[in-house]
Amino acid sequence: MTISSEIRESFRYGSMLTRLIYINIGVFLIFRFIQLFMLLFGFQPDEIMKWLAFFSVPANFLQLIKRFWTPISYMFLHFDFLHLLFNILYLYWFGKIFMHLVGEKQLLKTYLLGGLAGALAYFLAFNFIPAFYSGGSSPILMGASASVMAVLFSVARFQPDYTVNLLFIGPVRLKYIALTALIIDLISIPTLSNTGGHLAHIGGALAGLYLGWQWSKNGLPGASDPFILFFENLKGQFGKKSKMSVAHKRPLSDYEYNALKLRRQKELDRILEKIKSSGYESLSSEEKRTLFDASKEG
Repeated sequence: MTISSEIRESFRYGSMLTRLIYINIGVFLIFRFIQLFMLLFGFQPDEIMKWLAFFSVPANFLQLIKRFWTPISYMFLHFDFLHLLFNILYLYWFGKIFMHLVGEKQLLKTYLLGGLAGALAYFLAFNFIPAFYSGGSSPILMGASASVMAVLFSVARFQPDYTVNLLFIGPVRLKYIALTALIIDLISIPTLSNTGGHLAHIGGALAGLYLGWQWSKNGLPGASDPFILFFENLKGQFGKKSKMSVAHKRPLSDYEYNALKLRRQKELDRILEKIKSSGYESLSSEEKRTLFDASKEG
């Protein structure tokens, strides 16, 4: 099997985390090659930056209206290799924890909502807070950092006492990792070196906190979640597989199986607690189906 075939197979059968990482890397390589060809054909650095800015979120309202796609495109776009590397590493680390505790189906939703919240926070700050007002210039925002912050803060809010082992430090609870990240962003705002980025991080963190709070309060969304239904239908339209292709689907690893089993048990415990406090009739149709499936497995 060729390298390109292996990459396609990995993307097709891999997790949503794998796909998000591939998309970020792929977009980065495409733009870097475009910049290389522009440089070879005599384009000036400022002209190359204009091409990059075309897919980044501008602070100027009129430019944002003209480039309405940028609140989505910017969260997959990176300026240089180090910018990409750190975001990919953080996405991988926190994304693995997210899928273990929350599940794969909520990852894309969290990533996109965090990115949109980061773009909103950046835009509002540069237009309505005097300290950040751009004064007619149009700084731009790019990168997956706000989305990554949403992934971290959502799972930290949902399972704040979950412990990870950090190199040279040892066991640390997720809530302290998130708090440290937030403090670093807050104290970095006055440096003005990446003010817009740090503001976007805070927007992504707030979106993550909201999602984590919702999951803690109402439980994890089931298959009836409108966002999940939309993307499942979209995947069904554009990614229909034959029976032969389904047979080649990658089996779950022990890690993934145990994570899935843990999530199902937590959801079952929540449903039983709800029956205890409010009665069986308080359950939704999705919760009743989950309870019925669990009884058959037992």
